[in-house]
Amino acid sequence: MPLAKKMSKVVFDIETVGIDSADLDMDLQNYFFKKEDEKEEVIEKFALWPFTSQIVALSMLNPETGKGKTYFQAPAQSRTEQSSGSEQAPSEEIKPVIEDGMEYQAMAEKEILENFWRDIKNYRQFITFNGRLFDCPYIMLRSAVLKVRPTKNLMPPRYNATEHVDLLEQLTFYGAFRKFSLNCYCKAMKLKSCKTDGMDGSKVGQYFKEKRYQEIARYCAADTRATAELFEQWEKYVKI
Repeated sequence: MPLAKKMSKVVFDIETVGIDSADLDMDLQNYFFKKEDEKEEVIEKFALWPFTSQIVALSMLNPETGKGKTYFQAPAQSRTEQSSGSEQAPSEEIKPVIEDGMEYQAMAEKEILENFWRDIKNYRQFITFNGRLFDCPYIMLRSAVLKVRPTKNLMPPRYNATEHVDLLEQLTFYGAFRKFSLNCYCKAMKLKSCKTDGMDGSKVGQYFKEKRYQEIARYCAADTRATAELFEQWEKYVKI
């Protein structure tokens, strides 16, 4: 995915996992666990919050070229210090690989964010699925936690899709119609990139514990491809 000149569009998606609650600062534990009987319920939501979780995969795809990069946490040669609950991966190395135009690179979470901000500034428009309510604010806040400087505003004005096309907002007409999952939209519209291997976002934490890092990366990449196909469908048949 060449990054030398300003390009038109990029699709991106992230996968996150919650940290061990015991690794939280005691003041934060007291904040999140005000009621003991609600502790398990709160822990189940840890992966949704940038102060109690970490990015384990981030995929970017140029829908015009079909090429992209997926950065994921796993053993790698290059590594920077982590902080605020972001775990270090094991010491052995996983080398970069290219599959179907997607380059997979293993690195630490801070490096994932540094690479994302370096890449995203080269695009005029970015495309997500539910990015406005999750991916975008999460990335910006997680970057603040790890002290990584942003290069682009991921939260431009909501009702102008010139810079950010959040397909969930577009396909619900900004909340006028009910929401469906990405896979549901893809299956209903008979797109190629429907998920069929049984993995979904709820299994990312389990896969990370089992050190199935590359499977998480491929799952994240599959989401960007599905989002890119859905974007094409939206542009052709829904967008006015």
